[in-house]
Amino acid sequence: MSTALRRSFNSLEVPNYRRYFAGQVISLSGNWMQTVTVLWLILSLTNSGFAVGLTTALQFLPMLLFGAYGGVLADRFSKRNLLFVTQSLMTIPALGLFLVTLFGIEQPWMIYIGVFLFGAVNCVDNPTRQSFVIEMVGPDRLVNAVSLNSVIIETARIIGPAIAGVIIAAFGVVPCFAINLLTFLAMIVALWSMDPRALRTPPPAVRKPGAIREGLRHVRRTPELAVPLVLMALVGTLGFNFQVALPLLAKFSFGGGAGSYAVLVCSMGVGSIVAALINGNQGKTGSKVIAAASLAFGVAALLSAAMPSLILEAVTLAALGAAAVIFVSSVNSTIQLAVSAEMRGRVMALFSIVFLGSTPIGGPLTGWLAEAYDPRVALVLAGIYGLGAAWAARVILTRTARRQLSYST
Repeated sequence: MSTALRRSFNSLEVPNYRRYFAGQVISLSGNWMQTVTVLWLILSLTNSGFAVGLTTALQFLPMLLFGAYGGVLADRFSKRNLLFVTQSLMTIPALGLFLVTLFGIEQPWMIYIGVFLFGAVNCVDNPTRQSFVIEMVGPDRLVNAVSLNSVIIETARIIGPAIAGVIIAAFGVVPCFAINLLTFLAMIVALWSMDPRALRTPPPAVRKPGAIREGLRHVRRTPELAVPLVLMALVGTLGFNFQVALPLLAKFSFGGGAGSYAVLVCSMGVGSIVAALINGNQGKTGSKVIAAASLAFGVAALLSAAMPSLILEAVTLAALGAAAVIFVSSVNSTIQLAVSAEMRGRVMALFSIVFLGSTPIGGPLTGWLAEAYDPRVALVLAGIYGLGAAWAARVILTRTARRQLSYST
């Protein structure tokens, strides 16, 4: 048991990654506090599912529009230094949200601007963070580190909303924005305390025209990159809109408030953390793992859509979170192991685009469908797209096996 547990956390033996891990848990918990607070605030101001979807879309629209340029910057500059800049810049929209709520002048358009600016910085920050992991731990520990990154995100998804739910119920939204501002310091301190000499930093990419097209050509020529990215795009567009679906489920399907929302988010996060630790211990990745996780994701989403009570919904959402985190971390690690070092930032930017940048398409559509029909529609869509990705992965695996068999004979 202790040996298995050590394997699940073996990337933490690397001092730089250990500092990064601690900083990320605190910083991302603050980010999740802000996300939950913003969505609950916009729902309170508008009582509109479409407005919730629009808010989520605006947060990730910059990723769709400019994420590829963020990848170019990640390949061209020191990722550690770039993260210093992005983490510092993220405090500006966070401060704006804090001030407008502190003085009681918040309007929906102010919230829209705040989340858009936050997303604009994130379109550089996210691909940089994704591609920085292997520089800290090396390829041998990459699968474990990517799984632990999922643990970071899901732990933050639990801690942030849980704290936000309590604070919003007791004191309102202002303290949540204040706490988020302070949490950025943890990541800045973690980056500052790293030992740059222990990082496996590749040579910076040469500045030249067509850098983005070069990354796209690299993906097109490499099936080990193209196939996982296509599957991620398929599921990500209309399958991963839980930020939109969960507050609507809590309020309209189960008649609850911020506490019910926090229960749903935390349940999904618990399942994700358990699955990420198991996946980090096993160290497995590749197309078969992605296909199995897609199938489990689709089944769990359809079961969640049918649950009649908050408690049963929480149980099935835990299973859905487990399948989701294995799917995403397997796609992530499969891509990072297949990509060449000088292209890593650009390719991980494409991963961020299909994972997060597809939200501006799926978010408002999911919000509108949930408002016009039922919030459970979002879970039905997630189930359909998960099963579709599993079927596509199975077809690709079968064709690949046949091609290899024909080559051998």
